[in-house]
Amino acid sequence: MREDNYQSSSKETKRFPYFAHIKKNPDDSWAEPHLLKDHLVSTAKFASRFAEEFKNSDWAEIIGLLHDLGKYHPHWQKYIRKETGYFDEDAHIEGYAGRPNHSAAGAIFLFEKFNNSPMAKALAYAIAGHHSGLPDWNPQLSQRIYEDGKLILDDLNKVKEVEEAKQCLETQIPSSTPIIYKDGIPQNAKEQLHLWIRMLFSCLVDADFLDTEKYMDKKIRGDYLTLEELKIKFDEFMSQKKPDNKLNKKRNEILNQCREKANLGPGFFSLTVPTGGGKTLSSMAFALEHSVKHKKRRIIVAIPYTSIIEQTAEVFKSVFGDDQVVEHHSNLDPEKENHKNRLASENWDAPIIVTTNVQLFESLLGNKTSVCRKLHNIVNSVIILDEAQMIPTHYLKPILSVLKGLVNNFGTTVLLMSATQPALTGKIGSAPNIIDGLENVTEIIDEPDELSKNFKRVNFIIPQDFNKSESWDEIAEKLRQHNQVLCIVNKRDDCRTLHKLRPEGTIHLSGYMCGEERSEVISQIKNKLKNNEPIRVISTQLVEAGVDIDFPVVYRALTGLDSIAQAAGRCNRENKIAEGGKVYVFIPPTSSPQGFLQKCEAAGKAILRNFKGTEFTPSLYSEYFSYLYNGLLNSFGEKDFREHLIKDANNFEFQFKEYAEKFNMIDDKKQMSIIVRYKNSTVLIEQLKYAGATKDLLRQLQRYIVNVPIYTFNKIREANYIEEINGYWVQSDENLYKPSLGLIVNEKDWTYGDGVV
Repeated sequence: MREDNYQSSSKETKRFPYFAHIKKNPDDSWAEPHLLKDHLVSTAKFASRFAEEFKNSDWAEIIGLLHDLGKYHPHWQKYIRKETGYFDEDAHIEGYAGRPNHSAAGAIFLFEKFNNSPMAKALAYAIAGHHSGLPDWNPQLSQRIYEDGKLILDDLNKVKEVEEAKQCLETQIPSSTPIIYKDGIPQNAKEQLHLWIRMLFSCLVDADFLDTEKYMDKKIRGDYLTLEELKIKFDEFMSQKKPDNKLNKKRNEILNQCREKANLGPGFFSLTVPTGGGKTLSSMAFALEHSVKHKKRRIIVAIPYTSIIEQTAEVFKSVFGDDQVVEHHSNLDPEKENHKNRLASENWDAPIIVTTNVQLFESLLGNKTSVCRKLHNIVNSVIILDEAQMIPTHYLKPILSVLKGLVNNFGTTVLLMSATQPALTGKIGSAPNIIDGLENVTEIIDEPDELSKNFKRVNFIIPQDFNKSESWDEIAEKLRQHNQVLCIVNKRDDCRTLHKLRPEGTIHLSGYMCGEERSEVISQIKNKLKNNEPIRVISTQLVEAGVDIDFPVVYRALTGLDSIAQAAGRCNRENKIAEGGKVYVFIPPTSSPQGFLQKCEAAGKAILRNFKGTEFTPSLYSEYFSYLYNGLLNSFGEKDFREHLIKDANNFEFQFKEYAEKFNMIDDKKQMSIIVRYKNSTVLIEQLKYAGATKDLLRQLQRYIVNVPIYTFNKIREANYIEEINGYWVQSDENLYKPSLGLIVNEKDWTYGDGVV
C-alpha cells in the first residue's frame, strides 16, 4: 500500500476534520476523534494482511480503503456530530432512522474503476453489506448502488481526501488472480466463487470491527501460545501416559499412526476409531503435528452436540491450560466465560477453537457480519469434524462443497472423525439426486475393521423376526430382570409411555426436561453406577450424545446403525465385563418419527436382517450409510444451493441473504421454546420480567428451556399454561412442569409421576 498519500498533518486535520467515530471519555470530556482517513487506511491494512493467507491481499485492500468512502459526505459528517453524546461502538452502524447511506459510494466507485466488470460486483457485495450483511443481488440492490452511490460520489468529487484516495487507487487495481482461479478456470470455480467473496467479506468486516474496537475500547486480545509451543505441552502430557495394558497399547498405536500420517500433505483425512480408542487426544496429536509440519495457523474442533463440547474442551484445557482453549457455543456457562474467550469467539483468532457444527457451517454459509467475521481465520487451519456421521444429509451438498472449497483453495485440512464413518466419497445418492462426494480421503488407521475387534466390549443381540414388534409391557418386563439397565427409545412420548409402566426405581430422561435438570439426573445416574446401586433408566437418544455413563446392559429401539452404535457406547464402556456387555436391539410398537429418522430405521432394518455376527465393524457402517444415501434419501440440499449460489455465478449474482435464511442446521422454525420454572429459574424469570433481557441473563435461562413442536406449543398457549414476558414464553401454570418428568404436555398426565424416583 502506498501510505505516503495518506499521511495527514495536524494542520490538515484541523482543516478537514472528517470523522469515522467520536466518543467521550469516562470523565465526559471528548476523546480525540477517530479520523476517517486513519480508519480507512488501518482497515485496509488489516484486511490486506488477513487476505495474504489466500494470496489476494490486494483485493481486500481495495475494499478496506473504500468501505466507508461515503462517510466523507457532508450529510454523514453532520449526522455524526449531531448524534454524538456517549458514542458507543454500535453508533457507526447504518440502518437506524435518519442515518445516511455511506456504503453505496465505494461500491459505485468500484464499478467505475472496473468499467462495470463482474469483478467489481464481487467486491461490491462486501462494501454494500459490511454492516447489514452480504445482500442478495437483485434490481433493488443494483438501483441502490447506482442511484444512491452515484449521487453521493458526485457530491464527493470536491472532497480532497477522496481525491487522494482515488489517486492512490489508480495503482491499486488488483493484480493477483482470485485464489479459485489459481489453476486457470477449473470446472468447480463457479461453485466456489461465493466462498471467495465470503472470505473477502470476512477480511473486511473483521478489519472494520478491529480498527473500530481499537479506538472505542482499547480491548486487549490474544497472548496465546503458538501451535509449536502447544505441541510441546501436548507431547509432555502424552509422555506421562504409560501403555500398561492391552487397550492402552492399542490406544498408543492409534496415537502413533495419527502422528505418522500427519506428515502427509494437506487435504482430507478420516480417523475411524471405535469408542474407547482415545480419538479425542489422538486427533489433536494429528492436528498439532500436521499444523507444525505444514505451517497451519489454528485447530478448529467442531462437534455436533453441545452436550459433548464442554467435556471435550475440558480435556484440552487439562493439557494446554484454560486460557489456551476457546469455547464458542450457546451453552457456555456465563461464569466460565471470560473477557478473552468472549473476544476470541467473535473472530476465532485463538490457536484452538472448540465449537459446534452449527456454528461452523452456519458461518460458512451465512450472510451476517457477526457470523462471517471469523471466516478468514478458518483459512490455512485444521478442522476436526467429530462424529462426522452427524453432518445433516439434507445439507450434504452445500457442506461437502464448502469443505472441498476450503481444502482446495484455502489451505485447510479436514479430519473426519468417527467410530461410524459415513460413506462420503465418490458419487452419493441415486438418480436423479446424485451429488459428488469427497475425493482422495486418506484413512489414518491402517486396518479399521481389525482395530474395532481389539476394542470389542459388547455383544449385539438382534431380533430374530423383524416383522414382529414387542409391546411396551413386554419390554418393561424385560427391564425388570436387570438391576442395572439403560433403555433408549426413539421418541419423547415413547419414553414417557414406557416410564408410566414404572419398573421400580426407574429414572426418566428426555427432551421434555430442561438442560439443568437433565444434567442433575445424569449426575445422579453416574453416582448410582459408581456405587453399584440398582438403577434402571429409560431415555431418548439424547443420552447417546457423548454422555459418559457405563451400563452392563443396554436396550435400544430399532433405529439407524450409527445410533445403535452410540447406544452401545454406553455399555461396558470401561471394559470391566470380560465376556462383554449386552446390547439388545428390539422392535418397538411405534415407528420412528416421520422423515429422516424413519428412513434411518428402515436402513438399519435392511442391513440387520442379514447380520449374523455379534459385533459391528466400520465395513458394516459403510454398508449401512451407502444403503441409506443411495437407496432411501432423495434430497441432499442441492437444489436450493444451486439456485441461490451457483446458477448465476458467472454473472456474479448471488442470493446470499435468502440462502442464509434457508440454511438452518437446527430446524427451529418447527419448534418453540418455553422457559420452565425449575429451581433457580424462578429468580431469573423475575429478572426477565422487571429488568428485561440481557445477554448474560438469556444464557442463564437457556438451561431452563424446553423446546416443543409448534402444534404442542399452540395447545399449551391456548390453555393459558404459559405467558409472554418481554418477548419470551414462560411457564405460568405450576402443573406444566414436574421434576423427574419434565414438561407435562397432556392434561391427563398431570397426576402421573407422584412419588416417582
